Amino acid sequence: MLRRKPTRLELKLDDIEEFEGARKELESRKKQREEVDVVGASDGDGALGLNTDHKSREQMIHDRIGYKPQPKANNRSSQFGNFEF
Repeated sequence: MLRRKPTRLELKLDDIEEFEGARKELESRKKQREEVDVVGASDGDGALGLNTDHKSREQMIHDRIGYKPQPKANNRSSQFGNFEF
């Protein structure tokens, strides 16, 4: 394995500005979510709101990892393939 000399990384003003912009955008999204959560909880549908939020979060995770769940059939032929007894 070849070993190379360490590369020097320099922090530039553009990098700092880009980081600050991304951080502000993330904070504004977080505030919007908190406002929506506060409004949703005050409507009296808190439990229902949490359940749908959980489903959407679960769906987002499935989309991110590429998981597409298929419903399972509960009959005998689906459990043992196409074999007949």
